[in-house]
Amino acid sequence: MISKQPTADSLSDLPEWAAFESAAKNSPIHVHSLRLIQAAGIDLDISGQGSSPALVEATEALLAARQFNEQRERMLSGGMANATEERAAWHTALRAPAPIDEVAAERQRLNDFVRLADSERRWRNIVHIGIGGSDWGVRLAVSAFGYAGTWRQVHFVANIDGHAIQGGLAGLDPHDTLIVLASKSFTTAETLQNGQRALEWLQASGVENPYEQVVAITARPDVAKAWGVPDAHIFKLWDWVGGRFSLWSAVSLTTALAVSSDVVAGMQAGAAAMDAHFAQAPIAQNAPIQMAIAGIVNRSVLGYGSLNIAPYDFRLANLVPYIQQLEMESLGKSVNLAGDPVGVPTGPAVWGMPGTDAQHTFFQWLHQGSDGAPVDFIVCEQADHGWPGHHQSLLANCLAQREALLKGKTYEQALKECQESGMPQEKAQWLARHRVHAGGRPSNLIVLPRLSPYTLGALLALYEHKVFVQGVVWGINPFDQWGVEYGKVLAKGIAAELSGQAAIDPAHDASTAHWVKEFGASLKA
Repeated sequence: MISKQPTADSLSDLPEWAAFESAAKNSPIHVHSLRLIQAAGIDLDISGQGSSPALVEATEALLAARQFNEQRERMLSGGMANATEERAAWHTALRAPAPIDEVAAERQRLNDFVRLADSERRWRNIVHIGIGGSDWGVRLAVSAFGYAGTWRQVHFVANIDGHAIQGGLAGLDPHDTLIVLASKSFTTAETLQNGQRALEWLQASGVENPYEQVVAITARPDVAKAWGVPDAHIFKLWDWVGGRFSLWSAVSLTTALAVSSDVVAGMQAGAAAMDAHFAQAPIAQNAPIQMAIAGIVNRSVLGYGSLNIAPYDFRLANLVPYIQQLEMESLGKSVNLAGDPVGVPTGPAVWGMPGTDAQHTFFQWLHQGSDGAPVDFIVCEQADHGWPGHHQSLLANCLAQREALLKGKTYEQALKECQESGMPQEKAQWLARHRVHAGGRPSNLIVLPRLSPYTLGALLALYEHKVFVQGVVWGINPFDQWGVEYGKVLAKGIAAELSGQAAIDPAHDASTAHWVKEFGASLKA
């Protein structure tokens, strides 16, 4: 294990950053040059990003100044990569082909549980209760590979809103329903409250041993056991696995029950292949590094405030919130490891939806809005349905939208189009101005040969490592989330005030104090 901690210098103070910034500003997008990287079965086309020999040189110098090689090795070997919480961030150990003993043992326990349930045809209904990292990855995997339906019906419940658990339980047979509680700490308010309602539902339905229909996935098995979950139904997480990186663990029990253990194993194998690529590929051909550098240029140099995710595959709708959480919870920081301001913009807002829905929703803004945003286009070369005409249209739309963002349309081109349609000259000159596209909008094209557990696993690991690299360069810790924790602390106090168990805190701002009083009275009415 590597104990040496990374440099905590502010990025904006480094001479290597000044050189990188200058090179980035002078590195145009070369529309006639193809820049393609192959990694773990995925093609990453970065032709839509600026490039130059000077930027390549500056990138290598900047990574060296940030002790990138040492930090990468620390993370991949289980060293203390999460400095502010003094723990490892060793999610890669969960998908290693030959994992450490304790990880292998939990894998085996999970597979045995699923095999027994399948052989007995038990649990035709699953209610998966978790939030954030204990929810989005499982939703993604189940929707990606169970989009056409499975013999088990899966309901996801995350939100504390009572309508969520009410809807999650509605219409299910309680005698053939498994409740899966996923919470690293087993103190997550949303998960435990929803879990309690699910338990009461089982009890009210006359289930003889309701706790036998509850599974817990947690780093605190003692707390889950005290809650009432039997030992055989408690699967272990570890402190060195962050919630948003926990998909590779027993959190995927629901995935295995819904779409098979083979899907989970395939995703782990794809992610492990990307781990190997990230560890070994040279900088210029390292897909996570190149995606990260392009993102840093776009955010910190060119000033783009957001990143659009556009998966051109209906099955990947949940990829957007998955990446949104991964990036924004990891990179939504403004101070470095020393606690000083980073000095440059970090962590863009991440948003999107699948194409072609996206084209009819917000692509107008991407093309002609005053700000615009870089776009990650994600597409599968081969489809798994029987309508090739549909897939041809999907591929054509993906390529066309990317080309339009990249090349744009000049006033002269637009004017010629108007004139050739027979439009009067004055009208043509007026309308042409409305048809101009700025172009030069950066993008990546990520091509999966087809959507399989292996390629999805590799894709998710690609984004994980991209985020890690950006954290290294910006000098921030991508593995903590203190802002979220602060809000949770405030919520506990306000909940006590709303219930009347505590007086309204005079330190509240005027608006909060008003609504605590108003909502408190409403709850008592």
